[in-house]
Parts: sequence; C-alpha cells; structure tokens
Amino acid sequence: MAASVAEIERELAGLRDGAPAGGAWLRTSVLTHVVWAPPEWRGAAEETLAGLAERHPSRTILLVPEPAADEDALAADVDLRCFSAPGLEHHVCSEVIELRLRGRRALAPASVVAPLLLVDLPAFLRWRGEPPWHDDAFDGLVDAVDRLIVDSTEWEGDPREAYGLLAELFDRVVVSDIAWARTSRWRTQLASMWPGIGEVERIRVRATPAQAHLLAGWLRSRLRRDVALEVEPSDRLLGVDVDGEPAPFPPGDPPDASDVLSDELDRFGRDRVYEAAVRAAANG
Repeated sequence: MAASVAEIERELAGLRDGAPAGGAWLRTSVLTHVVWAPPEWRGAAEETLAGLAERHPSRTILLVPEPAADEDALAADVDLRCFSAPGLEHHVCSEVIELRLRGRRALAPASVVAPLLLVDLPAFLRWRGEPPWHDDAFDGLVDAVDRLIVDSTEWEGDPREAYGLLAELFDRVVVSDIAWARTSRWRTQLASMWPGIGEVERIRVRATPAQAHLLAGWLRSRLRRDVALEVEPSDRLLGVDVDGEPAPFPPGDPPDASDVLSDELDRFGRDRVYEAAVRAAANG
C-alpha cells in the first residue's frame, strides 16, 4: 500500500487489536531492528530475520530502496508475527514493517525511520552489502541508531580501504561486523597457542578476504608489530597456517546467520579489540 508514517502506525494498531487468534498476546519488543536491504539482498535478509523472532522480539523495519523507480513514493507492508512462549499462556509478537523507498524517497530514509523507532529502546541498523561511505542516506541512518551491524564479507574485493572508512565511524556509532564474529573460534584457537604464537611472522588464511585481513589485523594489533598475510580465497574460514604449519582446527561448528546476528543484537558496548583489528587491517 502507498503509505505515510501515520498510516503505518494505524495499520499496526489494527493488527494488534485483532491478533493472534485463539489467545492473549504480548508486545514485548526489546529493540528496533532496521535493515537496509537492496532488492538483491532482500531474500537473504528475510531468511535471516525469520530465525530471530523468538530470540529478539522487536519492531523490524525492512528498508528496500528502489531509487530507479518512476515515482517518488513510500509503499509499505505491515505484518504482526506471533509465536508461542514456552511455559506461558500467551503469544509474543513482533512487528515487521517493510518499506519500499521509491525514487527520491530512497535518498532520505532516516526521515521515514526516525518516527517509527520505539522510544527508549535501542535501535540497530543492519546494512546489507558495502555501505556507500559518506552518502547522505547512509549517514542519516547511522545518526538515527545506536549500533551499526555490517558483514564485511559481503563487500567486493580487497576490504582494506573500506576498513579505513569504517574506522572513521567508531566515534559516531557502535559497530559490529559479522565477518569478525565468524573469526571468534579461530582467534580463541590461535590465542591458545601462546607463547609460540607471539613469534609468528606470517600467516596463510583460507577464508574470505575480510576474515583473513581481520585475523591478520587482530594479530598485528595484539603483538604490536607486522604479521605478513597470504590469503587463499574461500567462501568461509577453513584454516590458518602459522609460519607454514597448519594450526589445529578449533572445536565446535560455525554458527548460522541468524545465530550470529542474534549474538550481535545482544551487544551494546564498543569492542575495542575489533576496532584495533580494523585499523591494523586497514594499514596492512
């Protein structure tokens, strides 16, 4: 439907009055989750969001920019997604607002998002793909939220220049990177190799370029010296060689996309170790 913010709020109120069938329900949002998902990222974003509802009841605002549209318009689909709460006699419901920002409406998304943020609750922005650094639409959304969540694995090419631009945001907004989160098991494993790892001169990483450069940046920032990096591209982190010797594979299984994002939505403070790794990767 073509929409205004007031119409979206009225539609949500109507859904809350009539749902769910067959029992009481609670609106227990713990945050506002804003997702910037261009059409090519929409399917992946919706798949990830489907696994989050029970863990993070929220108001989700899914932004789908369509700047090439023939008209300047805001189109909205509003939904209430409810699930049973184990051990309780009610449902818990999350609000999902999908906004298609057509034409020039894609240039100023913060003006649409700001009045839809839940008052006194944290707001997170998950940006799919590489952000358009210093773009007004991106800057406006960053200033409207408390935390920016990216996945630098989604960025094309060598991420080092982009890491330098990302580092410029650290004093404006708390930043999380899913690529960094996916290196957690390997960082723990490499740290367990102390004190030998303290003498490392070079590593060879079979992973995405983002994961490889973040691991190298982490080592450089912790050891306060250079560590050479060779990247063997892979769509996921498969192994690390330390000075030519394979490091032991860490225990456990890698988490799925919803699990990783869920963990990031539980974090509120700055991760200074991550920030140091990003800066070291940018300068590597």
